[in-house]
Amino acid sequence: MTLVGTPSENPEIASTPNQLNSKAGLASLLLTVVELIRQLMEAQVIRRMEQQLIDESDLDQAAESLQKLEEQVLRLCEIFEIDPADLNVNLGEFGTLLPPPGTYYPGETSNSPSILELLDRLLNVGIVVHGDVDLGLGNLNLIHAKLRVILTSKSI
Repeated sequence: MTLVGTPSENPEIASTPNQLNSKAGLASLLLTVVELIRQLMEAQVIRRMEQQLIDESDLDQAAESLQKLEEQVLRLCEIFEIDPADLNVNLGEFGTLLPPPGTYYPGETSNSPSILELLDRLLNVGIVVHGDVDLGLGNLNLIHAKLRVILTSKSI
């Protein structure tokens, strides 16, 4: 995901969209993460709707919130001159971050799942990550962290 901007010929003129675009690298990364999380939340709402675990008013509220978030992502893409299709990062052998529009429905399997699909499945089933992290300089361990994370969409 490379963003290209053209420098202004007159540096005294206020920022133009092209100048913003040349600085949009971080914005593009942030919008990509927001879009991934938005689509994960959308998948979880769909799963709960199909399992009848969410009532009509909560469903309406969730749908409205997801729609507003999507509109804001598109608005920010416009401001930073980012093509929304560029928010889908190709991770080589791992596939794409997001599925192509309209190709994924929670609970259905596909031949080449995206990272979003895999995360959605993990959230639906649940996963425990356990590990140790040692940080240090030379041969001296300065920080030792034991990590245990439970990642699930269900309440525990």
